[in-house]
Amino acid sequence: QVQLVESGGGLVQPGGSLRLSCAASGRIFRLNTMAWYRQAPGKQRELVATITSGISNNYADSVKGRFTISRDNAKNTVYLQMNSLKPEDTAVYYCNADIQITRAATINYWGQGTQVTVSS
Repeated sequence: QVQLVESGGGLVQPGGSLRLSCAASGRIFRLNTMAWYRQAPGKQRELVATITSGISNNYADSVKGRFTISRDNAKNTVYLQMNSLKPEDTAVYYCNADIQITRAATINYWGQGTQVTVSS
């Protein structure tokens, strides 16, 4: 059994910062690509950022220059540093990971989500 547990969400004023964390635990042979998604009320879930096991990353245009994704492979953890937050960043943020549970089997997992609210 594998779990992804997010933390770090909360309420922040516009222009502020938050750092989200997502820790993977359980039967893990290897963590491959990890990502953050978000879903605002009434909208579809959208990709925010991805990071490969080779530390190559990509960002949605809406967060480029403000958000930074990183990972600590020793801790099986991915982070999302969010700076210069805007009200439109308000959403539930979800961690996603492709996890090899054996040499031959890779499964995609989701975390439970953490709420980020940007408001004055």
